[in-house]
Amino acid sequence: MKAYQMKIEMIDSDPLIWRRVQMPAGATFYRLHDTIQMVFNFHDYHLFEFDLSKDNIRVTNDEEAYEEHQYFKKHRKEIEERLLNTPPDFRKFEENRLKQLKTIIRKPTGIKIDPYIEAYSELHYTYDFGDNWQIVITLEKILEDYYYGYPTLVDGEGTAPPEDVGGFVGYSRFLEIFHNPNHPEYEEIRAWAKEQYYREYDPEFINSLLKFVKYKKTEWDKINQGG
Repeated sequence: MKAYQMKIEMIDSDPLIWRRVQMPAGATFYRLHDTIQMVFNFHDYHLFEFDLSKDNIRVTNDEEAYEEHQYFKKHRKEIEERLLNTPPDFRKFEENRLKQLKTIIRKPTGIKIDPYIEAYSELHYTYDFGDNWQIVITLEKILEDYYYGYPTLVDGEGTAPPEDVGGFVGYSRFLEIFHNPNHPEYEEIRAWAKEQYYREYDPEFINSLLKFVKYKKTEWDKINQGG
């Protein structure tokens, strides 16, 4: 079975937080999103996007952005004519707005990663527009004999931050308190971390989760299911 080996890194983490993952070809961007969430112990609380700007595409679960683009497609002529009648002082703002509207918005369940990961070799993913986690996915190699019908974690380093911690600045402060029993906020932070399902990097646990990101049948599956 064809698959991709990818290195997934959290930009600006120091030391670097990264994972090496193998996943079958044919995945949608939503499946890739699921995989990233699991390897970094996120819990899908927030909006996300993949930047395919080389093709003028933004892949996102932002329903409002999707609906706005659909409206633009239906009323493009009217919106562009309005731009021509905009006073000069507001023209730059409207031009930037029009550029945003022209960006194609795709839902992550309806587009597959294959042509993009192979053509780009590198994909950029943003999760939680507040904490603004920037993640880069780099294609390392294409496998032709992958066995599993789901992704697997093969390597990695670093414990990922909990949800809603406040970016890497907040994560640094969190770690300082989390590992200091003498800090006055220690018990409070420990309780909050538990609520956020924060846990140290655990490859075995991550691989147990990734089995649920199943979208390909292996030959073994077909035989055992009579397929």
